[in-house]
Amino acid sequence: MTSLTRFAAVVLLCFCASAQPVDWQRYEAETLGHFQALLRLDTSDPPGNEAPAVDYLKRVLEREGITVKIVALDPKRPNLIARLKGTGRKRPLLLMGHTDVVNVDPKKWKFPPFSATLDGGYVYGRGSVDDKDNVVASLMVMLALKRAKVALDRDVVFLAEAGEEGSVRYGIKHVVENHFSEIESEYCLAEGGGVTRKDGKIRFASVQTTEKIPYAVRLVAHGPAGHGSRPLRANAIVHLSQAVAKVAAWQTPMRLNDTTRTYFERLATVSTPEEAARYNGIADPNKTAAIQEYFAVNEPGHHSMLRTSISPNMIKAGYRVNVIPSEAEATLDIRALPDEDFPSFLESLKRVVNDSAIEVVRTERDTRPVAPPSGIKNEVFAALEAAVRKHYGVVTLPTMSTGATDMAYLRAKGIQSYGIGPLTDVEDGPKGFGAHSDQERILTAELHRFVRFYWDAVTSLAAAK
Repeated sequence: MTSLTRFAAVVLLCFCASAQPVDWQRYEAETLGHFQALLRLDTSDPPGNEAPAVDYLKRVLEREGITVKIVALDPKRPNLIARLKGTGRKRPLLLMGHTDVVNVDPKKWKFPPFSATLDGGYVYGRGSVDDKDNVVASLMVMLALKRAKVALDRDVVFLAEAGEEGSVRYGIKHVVENHFSEIESEYCLAEGGGVTRKDGKIRFASVQTTEKIPYAVRLVAHGPAGHGSRPLRANAIVHLSQAVAKVAAWQTPMRLNDTTRTYFERLATVSTPEEAARYNGIADPNKTAAIQEYFAVNEPGHHSMLRTSISPNMIKAGYRVNVIPSEAEATLDIRALPDEDFPSFLESLKRVVNDSAIEVVRTERDTRPVAPPSGIKNEVFAALEAAVRKHYGVVTLPTMSTGATDMAYLRAKGIQSYGIGPLTDVEDGPKGFGAHSDQERILTAELHRFVRFYWDAVTSLAAAK
């Protein structure tokens, strides 16, 4: 044996002695225990009280000797940042989950929404798939990395953030604007994707690489007030109704990007021949009009992925039956493509309305920033694809969310960000189980599989080679 060979053998033996293998079966009870403990904390937003969840995470992490920092705009709504140090050969990897959850109507729940009840292989609780599944997966990966003494080429940072469900000024906005150096990373893994199973068969995994940007716009109609017994052609409600009808009928331009183009191409490979023909024909000038109309009626999510979308969601007018009001307004929920020139889009909207009695007003809202899509031809997407193949055996679809996530703040700062999530069944949606639904649940087996998937993705990206 040469001296070089002996040296290599010693290095390998030292690494093997320090990096202990992870027995994930032994971790399952602990994972479930932490998950249930977090689910039992009512962190509904509003009003937002994430402090108990952050206190719990802090105790668990510090007990393992993991460095923790708390940053907060409001002490009741703190954000936790934990870090495992690497060699610095590569830039950090950020794991992110939010500790707040949407509100509940307890009367609609089979089990109390903050009981974390185990029944029939499921855990029931608000936040079970949005987003305490990502929180606990991040927690378990941090614990396992520490305990297994995994040598890291990059720091691994865990951000448990507040306020994602509508109060970003307490969470990601505050962290990015005031503590960005604590989370600055090359890549981020967060919520926004998942694995889809239908009729008992896993179809595909989705990884969110970009998202649409939400805007609120008001159409305000002005006209003379009058007595309801004498109808007026200048009635503000009539003008508003006509404007809303025009906007609803407007087919905004279709535009694909790298994410959506690849999404439809890959979705076609796991679809029926009839479905595949539609997904492959989107860009065909002779077929696209019919396909888009089919999507608008039957697959509205896909229709929205193709364009900047507009949905009239609120109307306010009048105060008694016999009075013609002088003003009426409708609020439009506009979800813009990532590359949309929004001022130009507003000018197009005004031309569509084409009514001097209608004022088009952009409403300021606590929205996400404009950010470019994350890449799909890099090491992180490849690592996620490999982990999907290993644990789920299906194709990975890069996805553009029609909704919003806090990753927009990170992408705007140059962090390549990717949304992932556990397996859920398509059938759960119509049954009323899901994120923001009347109830929420996750299969315990899928929570554990998600943690193992997460571990493989993180160690592929961060462990020393």
